[in-house]
Amino acid sequence: MFLNLFYTLRTLKVPVSITEWMTLMQAMDQGYAQGSLTDFYHLARAILIKSEAYYDQYDQAFAHVFKDAELPPDIRQEIMDWLADPLNRLELDEEAMAKIKQMDLDELLRELEKRLEEQDERHDGGGRWIGTGGTSPFGHSGANPAGIRIGGPGGGGRAVQIAAARRFKNYRTDVTLDVRQVKMALKKLRRFAKEGPEDFLDLDATIDKTCKEGGEIELVFTRERKNTVRVLLLMDSGGSMNPYARLVDRLFSAAHQMSHFRDLKALYFHNCVYQDLYKDIYTSDDEPTASLLHNLSGDYKVIIVGDAFMSPSELVSVGGAIDFYYHNDIPGLEWLQRIADHFRYCVWLNPMPERAWQHPTITTIRKVFPMFPLTLDGLEDAVKALMVRH
Repeated sequence: MFLNLFYTLRTLKVPVSITEWMTLMQAMDQGYAQGSLTDFYHLARAILIKSEAYYDQYDQAFAHVFKDAELPPDIRQEIMDWLADPLNRLELDEEAMAKIKQMDLDELLRELEKRLEEQDERHDGGGRWIGTGGTSPFGHSGANPAGIRIGGPGGGGRAVQIAAARRFKNYRTDVTLDVRQVKMALKKLRRFAKEGPEDFLDLDATIDKTCKEGGEIELVFTRERKNTVRVLLLMDSGGSMNPYARLVDRLFSAAHQMSHFRDLKALYFHNCVYQDLYKDIYTSDDEPTASLLHNLSGDYKVIIVGDAFMSPSELVSVGGAIDFYYHNDIPGLEWLQRIADHFRYCVWLNPMPERAWQHPTITTIRKVFPMFPLTLDGLEDAVKALMVRH
């Protein structure tokens, strides 16, 4: 089984060497995994994986090899497993739909905690208990338009919140194909200015002055022209952005490879910006949004990448964040407005087709930021907009 992990990693083009594998075997022999699959997961990742860019491939390989290795520890985990197998789905009539939509988020949360304490078996297709394919507001793959999804993949994109561990992929920095055109568009952001001490040899001025002095060498020094552009890249990851991950990878990789920017800062969020942004969204390594606004000058060029497609409560409600265990005291729309007010150059790149931009949250965000499609033409238009001070 362990050897299968090695070959699976190599199949996914993760650079794992024999030396590293033998080091892992030695660590296992000395008892560092302590007989725990969780400890082995972290031990193997620490020894075998050289860069965070390969964490996603590592997780894929680990899940493929060890997917049946552990049993759920308690009833809550059993509920998560039940929900991975939806049975008969039920559809709500118009009257039931209207009634369910009246239930607010606080009431949903209180009901969820109550039912988690009371439920002791699996339910499919029902209207009250946590289950699958039914009309209950709790579970997944059901018909309720205003519920809390618990585990499993989404069905109709209707969940108000999701009570499950959220692990989203960071965008990769090693994409080398199909990024040249993106880099060419981003180069138009360059703005040069002369900075620093006068220690840069001005060759043209030196030749000119030397000629005027009858051939006697006269060195002329000046300040070096440097690109003064600073870029802040904020990227939505996970959920509805998964179909566009490769496209955003290209943008991020192109920006990361460019040496023309004076500073490039890249952070992640999921669906909407709240009080935290993430340096690494997989490990939840966060940076407070308020600190970011305090520490960065308003001259940063801000590029936000996301589909802006979410439940309206995620955008306008306190506690509306889709992650069940994450509470936002300030609505996401207010955080977006603070970003727009602080930075003088902001654009939003949307990978969704423009014909789908009629969703309420997309329409609302377009009133805060100028929005462009994540295409080469859209990127060029966005770069032009970033050159104009708001």
